[in-house]
Amino acid sequence: MRTSIPETILVATLVASAALTNPAAAAPSAPWPPLPAEAPVPADNPMSPAKIELGKKLFFDPRVSVDGTVSCNSCHNVMEAGDDDRATSAGVHGQRGGRSAGTVYNAAFLSVQFWDGRAPSLEEQAKGPVTNAVEMGMKDHTVVVGRLAAIPAYVTEFEAVFGKGGLTIDNFAKAIAAYERTLLTPDAPYDRYMKGDESALNEQQKRGLQTVLETGCIACHQGATFAGVLPMGQGFYQKVPLIPGSVYDAKYDLLSDTGREQATKNPADRNMWRVPTWRNVALTAPYFHNGAVPTLDEAVRVMAKIQLGKDLTDAQVTDIVAFLGSLTGKFPQQTMPRLPGVEGKSVVPADPK
Repeated sequence: MRTSIPETILVATLVASAALTNPAAAAPSAPWPPLPAEAPVPADNPMSPAKIELGKKLFFDPRVSVDGTVSCNSCHNVMEAGDDDRATSAGVHGQRGGRSAGTVYNAAFLSVQFWDGRAPSLEEQAKGPVTNAVEMGMKDHTVVVGRLAAIPAYVTEFEAVFGKGGLTIDNFAKAIAAYERTLLTPDAPYDRYMKGDESALNEQQKRGLQTVLETGCIACHQGATFAGVLPMGQGFYQKVPLIPGSVYDAKYDLLSDTGREQATKNPADRNMWRVPTWRNVALTAPYFHNGAVPTLDEAVRVMAKIQLGKDLTDAQVTDIVAFLGSLTGKFPQQTMPRLPGVEGKSVVPADPK
């Protein structure tokens, strides 16, 4: 999707400004409604406590990587902000990927997954990293299923959740996705403000909110996640940089990775990226697809320049950063799961390839 920035800014600013004036009356269609307490659940993957618990174990289990060193949690640490605080993540055999790991918190609300939007659902996303040569390194999905099948307790759990023959790669992905749909952070100060609590934001945060509206950031950062509003499976994309030629292009290497084009092979998608969420953004440095921007205030300054052609003052940047801090929600309590063991042998090869 390509946004018509002037028109989008005009419409979204009018709606959001009305909500700012009277937050208690904010309509669900406002560009920034409060974050829902529950994520959407697809009809073919209903939630259950047993499925969620199985998915949690799989999320934390490094044995689904070729050398037994990398789990989903390695790059999406749910004990912190759902990312890994690195510019690019470390995979098997000490390899480094080319893109920054996005937070898994509130990913259930995003209409597509990955920076380039190549996965239309959490289920499809869960299948990708296990067979990525840099990330988890398994040869194919058959090997992943075989590794899990060598752990008897997993076979039992899969059959208890999915029925006889339940250990499949599709059900592996469904279980992980079910767990990820519990990783929500509602009730941020901003959410309470939009529900009518005027004291939930301080004066600087309110100024920052107004500055965001006036600057035009809502052309792209819309919806409860501040990541765009589209049906599941349809990505909300924007070209970055939209206005090339600034010093930031080279300083932060903004053009060498061509983004969605690498997934679609369509030149029209060059430098197109899925709009990232602002939820908990104060906790997910470093920023941008390559993790090249180290601080949130710098990210705000860069985005204003390369997307909107604006040079913000230090005061404007400080106020916007304060507002973004109001989007840090309440994280659900997480405990490490007890993973099933195998008596008398290891399921990870001594010389994994």
